[in-house]
Amino acid sequence: MRHIPVVRRQRLGEELRRLRRSAGLTSGQTARLLGWHQSKVSRIETGVSGVRDGDLAALLDALGIEDQRLRSLLRALAGTADGTGWWTAYNSVIPPTYRDFIALESQASTAHTLETSVVPGLLQTSSYARAVTRAALTGKPDGTVDSLVDVRLTRQEVLTRDESPLRLHAVVDEAVLRREVGGPGVMRDQLRRLTRLARLPQVCLQVLPFTAGGYAGLTGPFVIFSFPNITDLDLVILDHLTNSLYLERKEDLEAYRVAFDAMRAHALSTEDSLDLIAGISDGA
Repeated sequence: MRHIPVVRRQRLGEELRRLRRSAGLTSGQTARLLGWHQSKVSRIETGVSGVRDGDLAALLDALGIEDQRLRSLLRALAGTADGTGWWTAYNSVIPPTYRDFIALESQASTAHTLETSVVPGLLQTSSYARAVTRAALTGKPDGTVDSLVDVRLTRQEVLTRDESPLRLHAVVDEAVLRREVGGPGVMRDQLRRLTRLARLPQVCLQVLPFTAGGYAGLTGPFVIFSFPNITDLDLVILDHLTNSLYLERKEDLEAYRVAFDAMRAHALSTEDSLDLIAGISDGA
């Protein structure tokens, strides 16, 4: 079983305890249903130990949890979702933390993201994604770069899936729009794609202009994931090209939420942001 951060194990355990209580079961009754020792249920619910995929499935069955999206989310939080997602095909090029990131992104209902250097991954064109990946992974084989670009493009399907597409609130620094990644042609196509995607009802894009001066997010990009009907499982992820860092303490979440709200307040409105993008695109 892969090592899962203690905070995430604890929050997963808290949610499992809530579900057990909602089912009207004690920990002892649950253990008897499963043929476990009561101490095993307690260790899982307190986050002392992780839970294997088969045990988690059996536990959710015992609790009568049929909601497949909730089951998938809990598997992602438990770090047991690797074997079922499309990303399994890329296990040789993406590390476990990035696979966790993708699994959580696939189950999230909302993402709030700040980008200070590049266009958010969910909004990139294939040419832009390739240029970013190639620049970050100098010397890597073409096959590795191709695979990482494929991963990034496949991730984008969360925005257009038929059922409950991800709602994306993105704030980008003006520098992102003016940095010619891949050359003028690639950048022009990327800006036009931003304009198209920003008009989707599930996408909100705002630009932090240079005139905004300093702001909290200057230290680096981040994503806040929120999940349907389970606010206690929200988390902050510092997303890098091939790795991710999780911040799951409540004080971290609150600090990043406050920072994001402040940046949205200082950013241009969505319409003014589109006007700025169009102006830069026309001049590219």
